[in-house]
Parts: sequence; structure tokens; C-alpha cells
Amino acid sequence: MPDNTTTIAVFDAIRALAFIGDLSMGQPTDHSLRTAWLAGMIATEARCAPSQVEAARHVALLRWSGCTANAQEFADFLDDDVQGRQAMLASQKPRAPQQQQQPHQQPRSAAIPGAMLNMASIHCEIAGDIANTLGLLPDTEAALRAIFETYDGGGVPGLLQGDDVPLATYVVALASDLEIFSRLYGLDEALTLARGRANSVYPGALVDASTPHVATWMKALDAPTPPWTDAAEQPASMLQRVGLELVGDVIDLKLPWMTGYSRRVAQLARDGSARAGLDEAQCHRTYKAGLIHGIGRASVPNAIWNAPEPLPASSLERLRLVPYWTSRAAGQIDGLAAEAEIASFAFERRDGSGYFRGRSGTAMPPEAQFVAAAERWVSLRTRRPWRAEFTEAQALGCMKEDVEAGRFDQNVVDALLACAMSRAPSKSAVAQQLQQLQQQQQRGEQSLSERELEVLRCISKGENTKEVARALGISPRTVRTHVERVFLKLECSTRAAATLKAATRGLI
Repeated sequence: MPDNTTTIAVFDAIRALAFIGDLSMGQPTDHSLRTAWLAGMIATEARCAPSQVEAARHVALLRWSGCTANAQEFADFLDDDVQGRQAMLASQKPRAPQQQQQPHQQPRSAAIPGAMLNMASIHCEIAGDIANTLGLLPDTEAALRAIFETYDGGGVPGLLQGDDVPLATYVVALASDLEIFSRLYGLDEALTLARGRANSVYPGALVDASTPHVATWMKALDAPTPPWTDAAEQPASMLQRVGLELVGDVIDLKLPWMTGYSRRVAQLARDGSARAGLDEAQCHRTYKAGLIHGIGRASVPNAIWNAPEPLPASSLERLRLVPYWTSRAAGQIDGLAAEAEIASFAFERRDGSGYFRGRSGTAMPPEAQFVAAAERWVSLRTRRPWRAEFTEAQALGCMKEDVEAGRFDQNVVDALLACAMSRAPSKSAVAQQLQQLQQQQQRGEQSLSERELEVLRCISKGENTKEVARALGISPRTVRTHVERVFLKLECSTRAAATLKAATRGLI
């Protein structure tokens, strides 16, 4: 049984992932919540079984949970991964129903650009794995793994059509269209656009069953008190506990060079706060805040994160909103309210030079001071596409300058550095690793060889086959063999999925 002091309810984890997904898609941060409520109403009106209604709601909340995993691929394809996705969702282009595919015909996936297939594969595998990790219904996982398939077979990858596509996929697609189009173009136009996609994106019968009620539903959604459900109304499965590390790992998938970043910040902040004498409850809050301090990163395009400093004013302004969005998450996720508020101070400084509030001195909670200083140290010790990681001596020099300038408290930095410079893992880290090993053995998971782990750690940081080969002194062919074995043992097919599974198992 997981330790409740460092875990959260599954429902809160789902809402955190929904929040991250909305930011990734350039949508209002209540888009997934609104869509989930609509999906439940559509499924109920279509006389779906209770389990299908539940699946539709949860699929809507996790529909975009794979967005961080393929953000770099989207950035390569569309330049701005956030605005590019936003534009795709807002597209009014009608779809003509595809002709029924005959058995002898080549799969439609053959006509889809490779980049689109790759992005969809990454997204769906990650979303499905998340549902599996959270212990959600099989119908939920199946729908997430086929989230871009359509009724006429013209979706991505285009391997399913008609009744072969999980019903929740259709329900959520219709709910999302109604939510987005009514917000952007008005209710009448939203219904017109939905009818134009009937029998192509989703079954016409689903549109027919929903149309008489859409006006009432949208009025309820726009009421001062929104109608979406809270944890008390969720099934028992939503009240189970799950490690918050999953949310941190999903956040870090957005940028290959940030693999494990949130865990490192959280562990250092927790260990430093314990060394400085904060009580146990404060240390737990510090750890959780460290794991989610990067929630707002999903709102910033990868092109900005990967660009060398100094950045133009417009890019800097978007970066300054990262902790703002983290703070906003505190207002939506009950089980993380305190931790998200602490996490939103991750870029504040005691001299008032930080962002987004510009708070100074004692206005920063003690837990937040440890998160902020830990984030600074981890940032210095992490390589970027445009610079190598700072050496230990260089990072120490920067932290010393920060203390002398009044940006950090001397006692906070001393406690953190004492932990960072220690070569032995903390007791809590050792206990966590042992627990992960025991869970792995109980699940009967295959262990990786030392060489496979080395390859996995390299590919998790975004290194390609040739780069891994050079780093490890082996041939590209040998690297590919090891990657295939890693995929087989981790039961995955993409590097992003391997990274997430490895992170959740404590392998990287």
C-alpha cells in the first residue's frame, strides 16, 4: 500500500494531467473538465452502460495526456507545438465521409505522413500506459490507444473504423467538438459543424441523440457554478492512491533533456528541508511541490525552451507565466492545492527579482524557498541544447553569488548543497528504490541488463542512435538491438513510452 503522505488520489492525478494537457493544446484550463461533463451527458443520452459513461468521462480528462510526450516532434513539424495544436482543434474544415475500405486495399495509414503517424503513436501509447498505471477501466485504456481513429476509418493511424473503434473515442470526439466550436463560433455553428462530421468522425446516431439537448448542456456548463463532478461523486477507483511522481514524469516528457528533472528537484528539496529541520509534514509538501513545479511548462512552446539565451521579451513573458499556470492548477485540483501553491514560488527570489509575483523575503513560504533553490541547482547541473551542464564547481559558484546577492537564504542553500554534494542517496531515496524493486518483482517484470540500462538512459535524453553509439563506444546496429530488447522487456514501442515506464520504475 502506497504511503498516503507522498501520494494523491487517482482523481486528482487525472485532473492534474488534464490541466497539463489543456495547456499543451493551447486550450482554456477547464476545457477537459467541460468536455468530460459533456461526454458523460452524451453517453448517458445515448443509453450507454454505466461503465461506458465512466470510460467516456475519464477518456475526456486524459485525452491530451500524451501531448507532452510528442511535443518535440510537433515542434519539428509545426514550429510552435502549442499554437499549432490550438489551430488544429479550431479547424472548421468539414470532412467528407470516406469510402468503406475493402479487404484487399492498402491500409489508409500508408497514405498518412510518417511524422503524423509517429506523433499519434507516441501520444496514444503514452495515454494508454497512463490509464493502465492509474488502474482505469479497460474500455478507458482502449479508447485512449485509439483516440485519433474515426468512424469512417479516415483517422490516424487509420487501422480501425465503425464498431471496431471504442465507443468512448466517438463520444469524447463529439463532446470536444461541441465544447470548442460553441466557445469559438457559437452554439448554432457548433451544431452545424458537428452534423458535418456525422458518419465520418463519429456515428451520426450519436449526433442525433445529442442535438436536442446541447443548448441545455451548454447553458449548464456556462453557469456561475460549473456542473462537473467532484471526487466525492467519483467511483471508488478514483479514490485509490497513486504516486505523484507519475505527474512529474509526464511533465518532463515535454523536453528530452529534462528527463527526471522534476524528481531531482523534488528529492533535493525534500532532503534539504529535512536537513534544515523542517517538520515531516513540511518535507512531504516540499517533495510534492517539487514534483509538480513544472506544470506550467506545458504552456510554452519547445522552440522557446530549446533556444539559447538571451531570449526576446515576448519569449521571456511566456516563461514568466509558467509559475502562474502552476498556481492556477492549485485552484482546480483539490488534493494538490497546497503543494501547487508552494510550487508556484519555484522561480521567485528572496530579493524580489523572481517571477511571477516578484515576492521577497519572508513572503516566500519556507517550503517554497527549498523548492526554488533546488530548482536553481538542478537547472545549473542540467545540459540544454545550447549549453553543457555546469560543472559542480561552476554551479557552486553560481549558488554562492545568488546567496551574496540575497536571492537565496544562506541556511537553505547550505542544507541543499550538503545533500547535493553527498555521494550517498538519502534514506528516503533508498526506501523508495527498494519499494519500486519489490513492486517490480511482484509484477513479474523483466529486469534490464546494465548495457540496456545505459542505452535506455541515453535515449531517454533524446539522443539518437548514432549519438548513443558514440557515447557508449558501440556500433549503431548494436544500439538498435539493445533498444529492441528494451522495448520488448518494457512492453512498449516508442522511446517516449520507454522513458515514462523507466521513470515510473525508478530505472532512470
